[in-house]
Amino acid sequence: MRALVMLYGATSYFVFFGVFLYLIAFNAEVLVPKTLSSAASENIAIALLINLALLLLWGIQHTVMARDWFKQAIASVIPHHTERSTYVLASSVVLAFLMYAWQPIEGVVWQVDNLILTYVLWGVFGLGWTLVLISTFLTDHFDLFGLRQTWLHFIKKTYSSVGFTERMLYRWIRHPMMLGLLMAFWAVPSMSIGHLVFSVGMTAYTLLGIHFEEKGLAEKFGEAYVAYQKRTSRVIPKIY
Repeated sequence: MRALVMLYGATSYFVFFGVFLYLIAFNAEVLVPKTLSSAASENIAIALLINLALLLLWGIQHTVMARDWFKQAIASVIPHHTERSTYVLASSVVLAFLMYAWQPIEGVVWQVDNLILTYVLWGVFGLGWTLVLISTFLTDHFDLFGLRQTWLHFIKKTYSSVGFTERMLYRWIRHPMMLGLLMAFWAVPSMSIGHLVFSVGMTAYTLLGIHFEEKGLAEKFGEAYVAYQKRTSRVIPKIY
């Protein structure tokens, strides 16, 4: 049974990693059969409604399943050692569905033709995704994606939560991962209307997610986190 739990954790992790790589290509609009600016839908209104529904589905799933009250509600069905892996797997499936069902919308918001500026934007794009990945290791990558929980269960050790630490980027900003996502969503040389809808929707969710995460962390770590909030910025040093 413990081996199956470990396999479940590993499977959830690798499914996530595959979807994550696909998301990068989907957002860059390269190497995948369907992107944010593929053949556009003929009915713009319906396409917009579908896309907004997909973004709402992603936001609800990602937010609700991360809340403590939801974790407590499903504790009798999904034990703690598989809860995070289940969250990761569910998030991966919903994100994969969002990309599969996304409806491109015609129209160009901006198109950068200057070669140097194009390279700069792609550099920022790549830096953003790199920042996302690095940030996961500055906390606890394997705990964040559920592998640590299933591994500890496999070797019959009691789970202990990861403590709050300030390392590298976290000394100046509280959400470097979110900063990386925002960079990746917006730093593209070509922005279609469909891509704009995606970027705006994901940005709105990111900012909302920061609000709920900060609230939860303040409740969990108390005065230590409140003091950390006072001496750091949320996303952009000295600004936000």
